[in-house]
Amino acid sequence: MQCLMADGALLTLDSDDILATQHVLAVGREFPDVETCRRTLKDLAIALHFDLRIVKSDRSRFIAKCSKEGCPWRIHAAKCPGVQTFTVRTLNSEHTCEGVRDLHHQQASVGWVARSVEARIRDNPQYKPKEILQDIRDEHGVAVSYMQAWRGKERSMAALHGTYEEGYRFLPAYCEQIKLVNPGSFASVSASGPENCFQRLFIAYRACISGFFSSCRPLLELDRAHLKGKYLGAILCAAAVDADDGLFPLAIAIVDNESDENWSWFLSELRKLLGMNTDSMPRLTILSERQSAIVEAVETHFPTAFHGFCLRYVSENFRDTFKNTKLVNIFWHAVYALTAAEFETKISEMVEISQDVVPWFELYPPHLWAVAYFEGVRYGHFGLGITEVLYNWALECHELPIIQMMEHIRHQISSWFDNRRELSMRWNSILVPSAERRITEAVADARCYQVLRANEVEFEIVSTERTNIVDIRTRVCSCRRWQIYGLPCAHAAAALISCGRNVHLFAEPCFTVSSYQQTYSQMIGEIPDRSLWKEEGEEVGGVGSLRIRPPKTRRPPGRPKKKVVRVENLKRPKRIVQCGRCHLLGHSQKKCTQPI
Repeated sequence: MQCLMADGALLTLDSDDILATQHVLAVGREFPDVETCRRTLKDLAIALHFDLRIVKSDRSRFIAKCSKEGCPWRIHAAKCPGVQTFTVRTLNSEHTCEGVRDLHHQQASVGWVARSVEARIRDNPQYKPKEILQDIRDEHGVAVSYMQAWRGKERSMAALHGTYEEGYRFLPAYCEQIKLVNPGSFASVSASGPENCFQRLFIAYRACISGFFSSCRPLLELDRAHLKGKYLGAILCAAAVDADDGLFPLAIAIVDNESDENWSWFLSELRKLLGMNTDSMPRLTILSERQSAIVEAVETHFPTAFHGFCLRYVSENFRDTFKNTKLVNIFWHAVYALTAAEFETKISEMVEISQDVVPWFELYPPHLWAVAYFEGVRYGHFGLGITEVLYNWALECHELPIIQMMEHIRHQISSWFDNRRELSMRWNSILVPSAERRITEAVADARCYQVLRANEVEFEIVSTERTNIVDIRTRVCSCRRWQIYGLPCAHAAAALISCGRNVHLFAEPCFTVSSYQQTYSQMIGEIPDRSLWKEEGEEVGGVGSLRIRPPKTRRPPGRPKKKVVRVENLKRPKRIVQCGRCHLLGHSQKKCTQPI
């Protein structure tokens, strides 16, 4: 028997090959039901590259033969009395035909494609239709169309995770499970319109809430990422930063679209979450890209918070606006200037190069991003670490229904908790490693300073460059680094060492190992399988009369339109390298010579 393989070669199957492949079939072989019998024969037909024609298939019998005229291959299976089992009664396994001589096979249906790729899709939801059709061609010698591969993946995803529509329908029950398994957590879902279309989902786990209040710095990052699955939407997130500079997601929301109304709702839910503890907490510092919707929402729900720009957003805007390497370098010096006098000096230098910087600074006021003027405490964090995480979540989960998306996020946050908790148990220092390194550097630099003691708490630190005043009672240094980073600077270290104090004990309490361990002391409970969820009324996925349907913001059909690339756009200037440490242009982080 001969058949055409994927590479165009003609493969001849001898009798031994056919017998080895057909060992699954023999007279007396039993199948649990007629569907299993049918699937097994289809798989065999594809493996042996012959066309199968079903003569009869009903509740009591299944008869099939080779579709080629004159070929004697034939099978007859019948239902066993009193059970669903089917057994092979007669079988003629001899083939005299040449089989299928091209790559297309009638039995390679969408259902067969779905069964063939189910294991790979379980491990990799990002498995693309293009990869599916290529793998099927290589492994089975069968050609399927892109649409078959796409539909096969859709069917396999639905079998593994349920449909997108089921995901929205089960959201109320999912929220109830979160609150049941993780008491003290916030989980709510809302719909809009007469059709109860999905609008918003808000989730904050008790372990994250407790960890933020107990040990995290009063600093929050706000950002969003757009979802591009079958149904469009956006994921909003508020994240803190732990003592060792690790990202700490506090609250997550899925909304049908990014709008002023949805941002206001998200901040109002966040306010409720923080409401019981805001009196005892220091004033919050919030970082974002300061879109108008976020600015208005923060002013409404967190009127006392310091709301600053993400420095990455501001710096990229400045760089793209002026496209001047010298200006950008001076800009970064202005960003990190510790005093107003230093900042104004750098502004004057920029104005000498270009008068256009003056209106730019009116659009982006320095008190919202410059170290010298920003009133909030950012602890050395100037950008949004949550941006990359949100982008990855949106990329990894866009093929998943909404519940599986939230479960993926929950698993990742839970693994962060477990890994960081286990890691902190091996630390023997007073402070977390990142703080220990900064303190060590400060102590090393303190050796070159002369210390003059004014009284019990005030010191004058003299160096060749300037003189700084340190107050160890109020934990203030005139260089402002102690206040900005929450850790003693080199001047403070010199003062503390001169009076026999332990420098480590003057760091903010959140930087201690004990506080870090408290941050991750609680665990996020596993959500049980959906089959174990308590049903509400007659609807498995509804609470009371609420039956949530998908949002109306569905992805349009067809391939997205490609942007037209114009010839003039290809003539770009040479890319300028920017250092990731000092942020100056012209060299990489590896070649940076600036002191740490």
